[in-house]
Amino acid sequence: MNRIDLEGRVAVVTGAAAGIGLAIAERMAASGASVVPWDRDSAGVEEARGKLGAARAVTVDIADPDSVAAACEETLGAFGKIDILVNNAGINGTNHKIWETPVAEWRQVIEVDLGGVFYCCRAVVPHMIAAGYGRIVNIASIAGKEGNPNHGHYSSAKAGVIALTKSLGKETVDTGVIVNCVAPAAVETAILAENTPEQQAYLVSKIPMGRVGRPEEVAALVAWLSSEDVSFSTGAVYDISGGRATY
Repeated sequence: MNRIDLEGRVAVVTGAAAGIGLAIAERMAASGASVVPWDRDSAGVEEARGKLGAARAVTVDIADPDSVAAACEETLGAFGKIDILVNNAGINGTNHKIWETPVAEWRQVIEVDLGGVFYCCRAVVPHMIAAGYGRIVNIASIAGKEGNPNHGHYSSAKAGVIALTKSLGKETVDTGVIVNCVAPAAVETAILAENTPEQQAYLVSKIPMGRVGRPEEVAALVAWLSSEDVSFSTGAVYDISGGRATY
């Protein structure tokens, strides 16, 4: 494993109790960052803190702006800064045609997967601007570029994450704050298993490599995007799709 230099950086990773978020947190800790895992699963995030050897973990509901603001203040109070923000937390939702999707579920997926990224950026970015440095990596999805059938709420939310990344990258372009997003294809996580077998088969069939990604593969890309080495790329979308992405 190549060691990316994140020494001295304070990194917040949302949804860090498991899956891609935990893999990202582990890669960042291995690269020297002080990682602060955020998650709504209080037991899970404390377990992650132990695995990471982290000084602190924060229980937070990213769909609640007040909870996010409190988590931001708690982190700043403990570490004095937030250099890196990885907006990874999200939910999958169930598989439905658009016209059969329950309205409550539509709203929940949009609020968590897109609203949560907005709330976290809204809370953290002013502190990064004041410090003159920041790296934000938002976890989008190839679904946000192509629109997966039977997954309209998730696809729409992830398309919104891509647009938010592009807008925020332009707004912070002269501040030292770099904003990019990652668009994975299907990755081997518990969230993938929430899809129907038919939906999972469809997702794999779209990947030329013939397999799903591994969380640590996404983590490697995110760690690099979180480093000082990335200085002339902002508002960009980085595909990690086993060849699925073609534009």
